[in-house]
Amino acid sequence: MTTTLGLPGTIQACLFDLDGVVTRTAVVHAAAWKEAFDAFLRERDGDGFRPFDPSHDYDEYVDGRPRADGVRTFLASRGITLPEGSPDDPPDAPTVHGLGNRKNDLLLEKIRTQGVEPYDGTLRYLAAVRDRGLRTAIVSSSANTRDVLRSIDAEDLFEVRIDGVVAAERGLPGKPRPDTFLAAARDLGVEPSHAAVFEDALAGMDAGRSGHFGYVVGVDRVGQTDALYAHGADIVVKDLADLADLGGDA
Repeated sequence: MTTTLGLPGTIQACLFDLDGVVTRTAVVHAAAWKEAFDAFLRERDGDGFRPFDPSHDYDEYVDGRPRADGVRTFLASRGITLPEGSPDDPPDAPTVHGLGNRKNDLLLEKIRTQGVEPYDGTLRYLAAVRDRGLRTAIVSSSANTRDVLRSIDAEDLFEVRIDGVVAAERGLPGKPRPDTFLAAARDLGVEPSHAAVFEDALAGMDAGRSGHFGYVVGVDRVGQTDALYAHGADIVVKDLADLADLGGDA
């Protein structure tokens, strides 16, 4: 039996991804990855390089993953390996962390110049969730999660934050491993079977399934409903407000 929130009655906590679920930043991430990877590939292979494809490579290899994992996974898909380097490598260093830092610099510049917009339907759903006494956490691989939430005045909507900074401090592997979501449930004092995961990334779906969470909600912003179901979604919606009949985003 589902509640008026569209969730099983056993759910006590909701664990939300950030990019693509709460904020409209997935497209900004994809653009930053493309700019960083294309510059790297052009320098390596010349003008005949095969560009990064935001409609495939982003979803398949980098979306939802920690930054360095995204670099490794995409480069591996092209048969390329780089030295690891260290997290404080400069953005022009020919290392995994250097390339990741270049992407992050590009992302921060795009956020600074373009701003960040929330999904209004998600904010309405969050209000409904909190009104009904469910616990809430934000779970993101982004190291910029706190700044992004503050920019949309949404930091106080979440009792727990497990992001790229916290994951590094605790040594938690990122999605598609379930460890960050499990840490959020643990910090809320809720069993995974009583927690719902809200994700738009295929890696996030994998994390929700392997973590044996009570419900996994896929949010389809880019027309990948079938893939979200294939990776473990219990239900897929285009907007979270649709779960509670709150009226979706236009």
